[in-house]
Amino acid sequence: MNRRNFLTSTASATTALAGSRALGANGTIGLGTIGSGGRGRYLTSTFKEQPGTEMRAVCDVYEPNLQKGLESAGGKAKTYTEYQKLLENKDVDAVIIATPDHWHAQMTIDAVAAGKDVYVEKPMCHTIAETFRVVEAVRKHKRIVQVGTQRRSYDLFIEGRKVMDSGKLGEVRLVNAWWYNNASSARRTKLDGKLDWEKWQGPSPKRDFDPNRFGNWYYYWDYSGGLMVGQAAHVIDAIHWYMNSSFPIAVTCAGGKPHLDGVEIPETTTMAIEYPEDYMAVFTVGYKAMRYNAANDQMKQFHGSKARFDVARESWALYPESREIVMKPEMEKKEYGSFERAARQHIANFLDCARTRKEPNAPVEAGQSTAIVLCMAIEALRSGRRMKWNAAKRDMEV
Repeated sequence: MNRRNFLTSTASATTALAGSRALGANGTIGLGTIGSGGRGRYLTSTFKEQPGTEMRAVCDVYEPNLQKGLESAGGKAKTYTEYQKLLENKDVDAVIIATPDHWHAQMTIDAVAAGKDVYVEKPMCHTIAETFRVVEAVRKHKRIVQVGTQRRSYDLFIEGRKVMDSGKLGEVRLVNAWWYNNASSARRTKLDGKLDWEKWQGPSPKRDFDPNRFGNWYYYWDYSGGLMVGQAAHVIDAIHWYMNSSFPIAVTCAGGKPHLDGVEIPETTTMAIEYPEDYMAVFTVGYKAMRYNAANDQMKQFHGSKARFDVARESWALYPESREIVMKPEMEKKEYGSFERAARQHIANFLDCARTRKEPNAPVEAGQSTAIVLCMAIEALRSGRRMKWNAAKRDMEV
């Protein structure tokens, strides 16, 4: 390497490190987790396994979760009950946000303003207005933000995208998707330690303390959109990615009554989304269904004019046109190992981008377009109306 190339390479490396909050001399990324429930602890443990990382901080407003989160971090991290204090820690380069949905947006905005990179769980936002605030903040502060839609980094889905781009399907005007499982009951929440209820509620409407709202926040409109939103965040994002879509034309949604005691959001719903690319996507979540095959209870079927493409959790299959009735149709098929590696691949992509300052596989604009569809589906279900997207107003309307 000549002197000019050496200086250029050195300058590029220095710029990348400076952009990542001056990582340690050995390139170690200092991490902090905000929200140490089950998902937060899983992410903490998985991030900790990655080379060149160190868990330095953990935050939660529920004392038992904070202590469990500390254990997941290896026992040496600093603990916080206020995430703003964690963001002041100069040893933390990037944060993992794994709180209930209603906190995702504000914490991401505050984190990037504090100079942190962010791995935020899906959905990225709980309201449409929040999506624009997050995108603007991330681009203003030039931070790396990865939304936790891990299929975008999963080798199965990356190869599947190549099949979509090959032209083998022909024109696709319909996408059917589903996610089936069986939820027997809501949690019976009993607090085992101190909880700061006011901090936990945060930007949501103020309610009197209710342990079921805390333990089953997923099923209350104030904090989430239930299984419909939690699972559709993955499925709709993948459809957008494969179909090169972003904002919808309109969304309708229907659902049954809740069959889990004491909750607001039904566990069985169907949403239909119309897109300007001239296709429709229909997604059904049913959590009172028999789980017949854990590998295939999640499915996206892209119905093309030349072939149908089925993308499941751990396999995909391309079915060419056939008018014969056969028990075992010809297909082009690919099977993969455990879906668990999808999260590891997604985390590895985030950490690589934190070092190189490249755009991650699931950037905030992708999180925004998916969150907008989900917010429209929530309103459509609650109002019983078809919700249309108004780009000029940056909002939905009837």
